[in-house]
Amino acid sequence: MHELTLRLTPAVRRSLDDLADAQGRTVEDLAEEAVRSHLDEEAGRVRSVAERLAAAHADLLRRLGE
Repeated sequence: MHELTLRLTPAVRRSLDDLADAQGRTVEDLAEEAVRSHLDEEAGRVRSVAERLAAAHADLLRRLGE
């Protein structure tokens, strides 16, 4: 496992501490979950854009593959 240091504003850190306490989880677990969620969302956005570009340029891509 790799370590990562995050610089958070005091307000964000308090919110993170409060949420972790309320859920009975660690701050690290919440941060990892947030990062994973963000990565999943961004991957979906990138995939969507790539699919739209591929559809819009399907003819050109087909010709280049010939």
